[in-house]
Amino acid sequence: MLSHLTVLEQSASRYHSYPAFKILAPASTSNSPSWISITYQQFKDDVELFARHWARVLKRDNIPQRSIIGLWIGGFAYADALHIYGLSRAGYIPQLFSLRLPNPDVILELLSKSNARALVYDANSESIVGRSSIPLYPATSLSDLVVDDEPLPPMPSVQPEDLAFLFHTSGSTSGSPKLVPCSYRWLDSVVRKSNQTCLPVNLDPNAREVTTWLGSMCHIGQTFMLIGTLQHGASIVQPTKMPFSSQELMDMIHLTGLNRLYQFAAFLSVHLRASRKDPKLLSMLAGLDQILTCGMPLSREDEQWAIRNNLRLVNLFGSTEAGGATLLSSYECGSNPSLLFPLKGVSYRFEPIQPSAADEDLHQSTGRLLEFVILADSADCPDVSLRHADGNFHTGDLFQEVSPGCYVFCGRDDDWIKSENSLRCDTRSIEENVRSTCGNLVSECIVVGTGRPCPAMFIEPAVEMDENKLKKEILRKIRPFHSRRYMHERIASVDMIIIVPRGSLPRTASKGNIRRKAVEDEYKARLDVIYGVSA
Repeated sequence: MLSHLTVLEQSASRYHSYPAFKILAPASTSNSPSWISITYQQFKDDVELFARHWARVLKRDNIPQRSIIGLWIGGFAYADALHIYGLSRAGYIPQLFSLRLPNPDVILELLSKSNARALVYDANSESIVGRSSIPLYPATSLSDLVVDDEPLPPMPSVQPEDLAFLFHTSGSTSGSPKLVPCSYRWLDSVVRKSNQTCLPVNLDPNAREVTTWLGSMCHIGQTFMLIGTLQHGASIVQPTKMPFSSQELMDMIHLTGLNRLYQFAAFLSVHLRASRKDPKLLSMLAGLDQILTCGMPLSREDEQWAIRNNLRLVNLFGSTEAGGATLLSSYECGSNPSLLFPLKGVSYRFEPIQPSAADEDLHQSTGRLLEFVILADSADCPDVSLRHADGNFHTGDLFQEVSPGCYVFCGRDDDWIKSENSLRCDTRSIEENVRSTCGNLVSECIVVGTGRPCPAMFIEPAVEMDENKLKKEILRKIRPFHSRRYMHERIASVDMIIIVPRGSLPRTASKGNIRRKAVEDEYKARLDVIYGVSA
């Protein structure tokens, strides 16, 4: 079986002197960034150093190999990658949490559900960790490691169905994310799919490709892309922050040789908007060998701008449960980056669905809608705890087949939306909470925020009340519910509550349901102002 550790072992042997990471130099700032290189061999050595550290610490506290260890870290730093890979190499099972889930009570509940034996937490979170029934360890840095004479532990024997990682859904259900158990069979599929996704596009055998961080290592997207990057001897550049500015992108292209940009669609849109006014940025984007976007489709305006200006755009479709990537755009389907085809070595099916009122919101008046289903015999089919009664994984993602084997994404058959960093948000649960806690104040509500940093809520009031007072009262009543959610799922400010006249929100013709997509379109200019989006 292939895994992230076998990839590291093979790549360190094959590309030992090439840079695997370009990390920020100590004095770097967003105004004056500079980078230093970490070779493949150094990365492997550092992983083994962290493995020896965690073997010593956890053995001292009688925590045996194959125990689940929680990691609550940012996921954007080189040391974060070392903690994740180091714990795996020490023979443990990482359960990954990003700092976007800031509620320690939810973290501890999820650790309890998985029977985790310990938690490693970001040192900056020490004040909110609180008391726990399991050992708590602050994440350490390379310079602070003490391994004494601890030997590198032997890897325990594992079977294909044994647990390799625990991720979590990127949106909350019933007050917290769901566990996503990941087996070695599933991880082997991740290795094979990421190999396809990250195949070199620069065919010069002497060229070394350079890409940038996609997101947090605590979510599947960056884990997937790092595994793919390592297989082909490419390197990954650490930005000063996420998302990074267009100026920093140009610095990375100029100073590090960045030639392959991986970005969530909402972040890429910022650079595309800037390129309309900055010919130098546009020229540098056009000079990239590939711009891979994911998370959600680009707007048609952005996509057409990219095509007109010869940007080498590729679209990736995937999910946490399915191991990061499932469908990819390709010239096999023509030059349209919206057209997707399944990766090789998988077993998928596109099943017709019954038309519903949701179709109106998706603006699908023609063409048959198909639900994307991952079959049970596909190696990337998620854990049985996440599957449908028929044994398959029904994604809820809808497509149309526009030519044999080529598909275009048409939205979802539920009320989930994706934020700007591709993490999911259950809008219906937010709306139901408002109705249950604010029923005397609210006549109707709808939550929007596709491609935005956080959700916003439109309210048709049930009472005559000063608008600011109404917003504050609603926020007060919903605060306990939102305190348990990811940062990208929270309505945490009165600015994200928009009061509109009763009956004014667009509705479906058949049942009178408020149309989420139509609200986002009709109020786009107002939402842009609220979110601080420049024209």
